[in-house]
Amino acid sequence: MKFVRYGEAGAERPGVLDGAGGLRDLSGTVDDIAGDVLAALPQIAPETLPVVPGAPRLGPPVGRVGKLIGIGLNYYDHAAEVGLAPPKEPIVFMKATSSITGPNDPVYLPRGSEKSDWEVELGVVIGRAAKYVSVQDAMSHVAGYTIVNDVSERAFQNERGGQWTKGKSCDSFGPIGPWLVTPDELGDVQALDMVLDLNGDAAQRGSSASMIFGVAEVIAYLSQMMTLHPGDIIATGTPPGVGMGMKPPRFLREGDVMTLAISGLGTQRQEVRQDS
Repeated sequence: MKFVRYGEAGAERPGVLDGAGGLRDLSGTVDDIAGDVLAALPQIAPETLPVVPGAPRLGPPVGRVGKLIGIGLNYYDHAAEVGLAPPKEPIVFMKATSSITGPNDPVYLPRGSEKSDWEVELGVVIGRAAKYVSVQDAMSHVAGYTIVNDVSERAFQNERGGQWTKGKSCDSFGPIGPWLVTPDELGDVQALDMVLDLNGDAAQRGSSASMIFGVAEVIAYLSQMMTLHPGDIIATGTPPGVGMGMKPPRFLREGDVMTLAISGLGTQRQEVRQDS
């Protein structure tokens, strides 16, 4: 099933897509797509639910996200394009949850930004708490999957000391959605095509098959260090084609438009604006 949250920012309502792609209201069944609901997402025929009229804004498909965890340099071909050796263990960083926005909301360049970049990523949403889980058991803790654009200010990230979190956490730097897709509908999570276009031109092209550390391995690894709670989201890394890897490098400017897609997970579209 494909679950969504729709409506104005901060007042989103739960919904689900029917077989024809229409939006149905789920608020009579659950209060939100968040917390413990993610451990047992409702199994209901969407056609029995009220139709949502018009074309409302889509928000992040998961509410009350506790942690937004990033995995760096997790694609062999992306590591090669930026001239770095594949890591021996997953590189882990945090994105502030205040960066989270809807899949089609604008991305705002922060003051002083010179090197803001794009990264299409597979997002893994935790459904059941995971602590000290094995690789074999890891996937049973997944509620579903979504798209994350891990927007990154590279100068903040790499040139201002400290940790990557500085360049990853700016307001609007975490578009998520449009849908939360359950594992049974998505199929093989390690065989998904991933694309990002900039102003209609191809930028990123890749596949989740090129991950250094697969989804199950990432979940198991993180669970040895922290409990993963329902609603936590893991952004599992990006394929090649980021602006930092281009020759010469190309970074986001006001007026740019990013369009992202992953097989079975829908599309995102963000216009780039300058933060006031």
